Amino acid sequence: MTIRRFEPGPRMSQAVIHKDTVYLAGQVGKPGDDVAAQTKTILSEIDRLLAEAGTDKSKILSATIWLADIADFGAMNAVWDGWVDTANPPARATGGNIALATPDYRVEIIVVAAI
Repeated sequence: MTIRRFEPGPRMSQAVIHKDTVYLAGQVGKPGDDVAAQTKTILSEIDRLLAEAGTDKSKILSATIWLADIADFGAMNAVWDGWVDTANPPARATGGNIALATPDYRVEIIVVAAI
């Protein structure tokens, strides 16, 4: 069994590949930015990590989105809707009013994709 880890640290890796699936760690934006800016940063980082793993957003299987404030749902979705591959949308869940790692984070996105 082969497992590949990308950008491993003492606590976690940014991405892990097992067989034909890549699991991304939760991605966050720049602390203090508004939810739209954080979402743009996160989606750019997801694109980068997926490319490094040999895949892209058209192969995302599922996405889990955590919002610090559910009132940011519309602003986050406005960015998401401009980025997501509408021909291949993933299964998705969104939770709101979640305590993230710091109060400066407004959104965190976790994806699982096929290779």
